[in-house]
Amino acid sequence: MDTSKVLYISQEIEPYLPQSEIATVGHELPQGIQEKGFEVRSFMPKYGSINERRNQLHEVIRLSGMNLIIDDTDHPLIIKVATMLPSRMQVYFIYNEDYFQHNLVKELETDTSPEDNDERSIFFVRGTLETVKKLRWTPGIIHCHGWIAALTPIYIKYIYNEDPVFRNSKIVFSLYDDSATLGTPLDKRLAEKMAMDGIPEECVKGISGKEVDYLTLMRLAMDHCDGIIQHSQNASAELVEYAKKSGLPFLPYEERENYIDTYAEFYKSLL
Repeated sequence: MDTSKVLYISQEIEPYLPQSEIATVGHELPQGIQEKGFEVRSFMPKYGSINERRNQLHEVIRLSGMNLIIDDTDHPLIIKVATMLPSRMQVYFIYNEDYFQHNLVKELETDTSPEDNDERSIFFVRGTLETVKKLRWTPGIIHCHGWIAALTPIYIKYIYNEDPVFRNSKIVFSLYDDSATLGTPLDKRLAEKMAMDGIPEECVKGISGKEVDYLTLMRLAMDHCDGIIQHSQNASAELVEYAKKSGLPFLPYEERENYIDTYAEFYKSLL
């Protein structure tokens, strides 16, 4: 583990998606942390609304080509990358045409085909972690943003926990005022599909056979991370209280002008 390396797993990042709280953080936080001397990598889904030509995305052949099996079906993993200017920070994109549109579209696939969001999240999380393994890049901190990254902590704790790339990584999860981005609960077979990946059944028994709504998914993430940050002032009061009672290191809401410095210190306190 290199304590100076921070991996960001984000639902949205500007300028690849329109401005939102998560997209803004996905851009300015890694850039600010990089300016403080950390080495960073950022990952997000390659949604169909992202214009590859305008944003100069290109496929990374040496990282692509793996198949991920989800619910007994093979799904090819395609990795694309772009360089964010002027910081020259690299952003990696997880893509598969079963879950993300090939052609340019206006709406996000998470909204237009919500019935696939359980597998879409599994694919994004596993695809990100497998790519980081291929890069042989060992992060000290893994910071997750958005519901589509919420399965990351449990996969690292139970599937990648013995992998030298992730064995000593500390996982941070941020709380946002973003419940509307998961309008439809995840499929009730989510626990079954995770168990097929090797997640112990006892770890997902609380969601077994149930549709998984936003609050349940956020609690599942917090149950398996190492630190929690309240990024949104208006984040769910129920989730904030759950975080405070978890006994984990918890960073309350910080004003925007100060938060990058505060987050950097929070990272250091976990290592």
